[in-house]
Amino acid sequence: MRNQPKYHFFKNTIYALKGLKDIIKTESSFRIELTLFFISIPILIFIETTLTNKLLLFITLSLVLLTEAMNSAIERAVDLVTLEHQRMAGMAKDAGSAAVFISVVIALTTWGFILLDSFKLI
Repeated sequence: MRNQPKYHFFKNTIYALKGLKDIIKTESSFRIELTLFFISIPILIFIETTLTNKLLLFITLSLVLLTEAMNSAIERAVDLVTLEHQRMAGMAKDAGSAAVFISVVIALTTWGFILLDSFKLI
C-alpha cells in the first residue's frame, strides 16, 4: 500500500502552492522564465491576432513553466537518491533539461511565426 493521505482538494492546493513558492525561491531558471511570462502577457493581450493564436501563445508560455517545474522535480528526486556523480543520474537530469529546451524552442517558434504573421512580415 502506498504511503499517501486521502485526497483533499484544499490540502492539495496548499501543497501545490507551497511547491510553487519553493521553486520560485530556489530555482533561478524558473524565476527568469516566470518574469518573461509576465512580461509577455501584455504583448499577448494587445497583439492583433486571432483568439486561437493568443491561446497558442499563452499555452506555449505556460508549457515552459510546466516543464521547468517538472525538471526541478526530477533534479530534486535524483539529488535525494545520490549526490555523487552517477552516469544515470546525470542522464536523468539531462533528459529533464532537454524537455525544458524543447518547450522553449516550441514557444519561440510559435511566438516567432505568430508575431511575424501579425505584423504581416510573412
